Amino acid sequence: MEVMEVNIAQYLDVLLNTDLFAGFTREDLQRLFAVHNFGIRDYAGGQVIYVQGELCRSMDIILAGRVSVQRIDEEGNILKVAVFATGDLVGANLLFSQSNLYPMTIVAEEKTVILHLYKELILGLGQSSKSFMAELLAVVANKTLLLTDKIHALSLKTIRQQVCDFLQYEYHVQKSDVLELKISKKELAQRMGVHRTSLSRELNKMRREGLIDYDARTITLRGLKEKMGKRGDK
Repeated sequence: MEVMEVNIAQYLDVLLNTDLFAGFTREDLQRLFAVHNFGIRDYAGGQVIYVQGELCRSMDIILAGRVSVQRIDEEGNILKVAVFATGDLVGANLLFSQSNLYPMTIVAEEKTVILHLYKELILGLGQSSKSFMAELLAVVANKTLLLTDKIHALSLKTIRQQVCDFLQYEYHVQKSDVLELKISKKELAQRMGVHRTSLSRELNKMRREGLIDYDARTITLRGLKEKMGKRGDK
């Protein structure tokens, strides 16, 4: 699928509203982007941006839309390790690495616009602003910890533990016993790195045990609500 070139001017406000570019003015960015090489492209939903093993040539900033970091195992299961949205960075921890290959696949979750910053421009930004460099180092450290923790957590937890974590989070967000599912069960299974049938089997077990009830669009907390309350009191 072909990518489309997009004009940077309409997205300067997005950049200025991020911590990374807090030390710059609009004029500063216009001047820097005028003399340095960069790319800005529009990706369709479902389009693969980078495949696992591809060389990282830029640090990317999401100007609009969402992307997911995905891992595909030997059986073809898709694990969504993380989802990033407008203002987030991708590839910051790889670009200056000696082993700068994408360890996982990057996919556009919806129509997405990405700014590709190349090394020369990043170095120029760092020389122009100490706050930019300090924030960039913080982003690199935090992203590395996020991905490491997510992989570690998913590799240790059972399907039921992951389901309970998901339901507990949604319960506190939605403040209701009847939780509206904002993603499909297929996507939920992908995020957990399990088969769709394995997730359905676990949900059926939990329903038979009186913990939950569910349909295509909602999950209703039954006995699980009491268990979550006890867990939170500890």
